[in-house]
Amino acid sequence: MAHQKPKPQVVDIHTHMYPPAYISILSSRDTIPLIRRFPSSPDPRLILLEAELPALEAALHDPTAPLPGRPLTKHFSHLSQKLHFMATQKIDISVLSLANPWLDFVSPLEAGQAADQVNGSFELMCTARKGSRFFFFGTLPLSAPLPTILASIDNLKRLPHCRGIIMGTTGLGAGLDDPSLLPILKALATAHLPIFLHPHYGLPNSVYGPRASEYGHVLPLALGFPMETTIAVARMYLAGVFDAVPALRMILAHSGGTLPFLAGRIESCVLHDGKLATVKRGRTVWEVLREQVYLDAVVYSEVGLRAAVEASGGAERLMFGTDHPFFPPVGGEAGDGEEGKWESVRLNVEAVDKALGEGSEEAGMVMGGNAVKVLRLYEE
Repeated sequence: MAHQKPKPQVVDIHTHMYPPAYISILSSRDTIPLIRRFPSSPDPRLILLEAELPALEAALHDPTAPLPGRPLTKHFSHLSQKLHFMATQKIDISVLSLANPWLDFVSPLEAGQAADQVNGSFELMCTARKGSRFFFFGTLPLSAPLPTILASIDNLKRLPHCRGIIMGTTGLGAGLDDPSLLPILKALATAHLPIFLHPHYGLPNSVYGPRASEYGHVLPLALGFPMETTIAVARMYLAGVFDAVPALRMILAHSGGTLPFLAGRIESCVLHDGKLATVKRGRTVWEVLREQVYLDAVVYSEVGLRAAVEASGGAERLMFGTDHPFFPPVGGEAGDGEEGKWESVRLNVEAVDKALGEGSEEAGMVMGGNAVKVLRLYEE
């Protein structure tokens, strides 16, 4: 009797949680990011974006006003709910990470300790349930002095389930093309800890126009987040960061923003810019994308996924993600039983199946095989 091939594992590399220590930090704050409770909501509200400030101000003065932010449900903080979500969505392994805005806002004196607490919490989550399959991306105290950040990287190297770090686009405050960030990038490369790059700050609210409040979160999330990632990576390329740290590996959230569509335009502008014509060039944008960059597959469409595959050089450079617990089903608590099917997850799975062929080797690579290999998810 012929042996059946084992079913490929499904790995979610883009899945967030807020440990209790982090929730406590956000609940104590008076400026965004913050958590606030309202009498009309059974769950506290998480306010992350500048675009949510007008709604927060209105709700604080008018109990009948629409509530700001999003409900901080058990999906954000309960490991049992994460396991339930994984079972419902048929996910075998999750690589957990703190959601934005990480520790960017924490004072320099407190950031190191906060990072140790958050990273320690994630390591405990990975070992809390026997038989469960968790790994995590750590968080760095980027507002702290350089020695504290480097010590945090050394600590992360010793945590058995850490497989990289999650980072925003501001770096130490001046962006990812800041020369002061290079020692940190080199330390991460030496430690074999890839960066999962995730947006948070978006674009200035003014670009969305005076009617932006009528459109919910669509403009900052659908457009602002992807453009933030695109600009950050383009700045890194123009500054020569990838050539300066050739061992650096990055995973870009949301399929690299608009890079799959704009990489050619960036390359053309570099070639035709008189200011850059005399500067010795390293590799092209395309070469960097295909040698040092991976993309998650959180793009929600077959068209977008095909572009991501082409831009990155093949299906072996994409990894599946859900962005849980963001983008839940609209209306009521999600995740219980069959009615808990998340549309956001379905769209990403269908994009992989349609673009690469359901059950194909390439689809299996994106859904889990690549993550297992690149992030060493078979080692503990």
